[in-house]
Amino acid sequence: MKEPLVSVVIPCRNEEKTIKRCLDSLIHSDYPLNRLEIFVVDGKSEDRTREVVNMISSENSQIRLLSNDKRITPVARNIGVEAARGDYIMFFDAHSTASFDYIRKCVELIQETGADNVGGVLKTLPSEETILGRVISEVLSSRFGVGGSKFRTGVETVQEVDTVPFGFYRREVFDKIGLFNENLVRNQDIEFNLRLKRADGKILLSPEIQLTYLSRSDFRSFLKNNFGNGFWVVYASRFSKTPFSLRHLVPMVFTIFLLFGLLLPFLPVFFTYLWLIPSALYVALDLLFSLRIMSKCTENVFLFLAFFLFPLLHAFYGMGSIAGLFRLIFGGKR
Repeated sequence: MKEPLVSVVIPCRNEEKTIKRCLDSLIHSDYPLNRLEIFVVDGKSEDRTREVVNMISSENSQIRLLSNDKRITPVARNIGVEAARGDYIMFFDAHSTASFDYIRKCVELIQETGADNVGGVLKTLPSEETILGRVISEVLSSRFGVGGSKFRTGVETVQEVDTVPFGFYRREVFDKIGLFNENLVRNQDIEFNLRLKRADGKILLSPEIQLTYLSRSDFRSFLKNNFGNGFWVVYASRFSKTPFSLRHLVPMVFTIFLLFGLLLPFLPVFFTYLWLIPSALYVALDLLFSLRIMSKCTENVFLFLAFFLFPLLHAFYGMGSIAGLFRLIFGGKR
């Protein structure tokens, strides 16, 4: 029996350092190459990304380079969907690499279960092998760091979830609920999957499907990315009725709680105790999970870096959400 045709869509921009590794992991998988079509949708890269992709595609006819003049991810995804001929449409990230059996296992799971979208567990590694890069990757894999994001923290059995990394979809999903919302610069996959769930779609996460993601490894990019994610998870409400789950608002509540501490000198002492008790619990959890990271990495400096990175992750995500809320209330498109 002939395997179904799978269309792979990879949005990218300025990814010359990682795009070759990403494409190599796909074309050297155990899925028949003649049953794959791979679209790299480039958003006007200013580095050698297009040159690298053209070089690889000259030796692999399954790979095509498409252009995304608007540069943003949801537009790239939609360009890929419209070009795709496959029975299934798989999205991937230029910062990621797939396990040898990734595509095959996605096909098997979606066919066996009748799911609309399936995905696997994301193993986060540093894009640069520095101490800071290693700690950032551990923080982004910790339940304390990312909360209920099961595809980051892992599962033991196949579970129904509200989102998976990148997504492996039945083609008919896009006929049923439409394309990605092009107003959402970020978090368009979260909004799309919530739209799918509310249309009675099924999304499954499997521990046997694995992929690797190379996280940002410098301090500035780490903070900027989390602020942007927090901003768009709230500001997306301007363009969609289904932009987020309640769990995505936890960092904003945490940040507002911290800011409330600035008012304590002007309030009765009761409020100070009310503020200190949850704060002490947070610090205790921060220390506990930082110790876990140190136990993996064996160096004391990992403890101190993780101890500060956890609250910075939560606070910058939360500040982004607050900024998104203000922009939502007072208007403006960007």
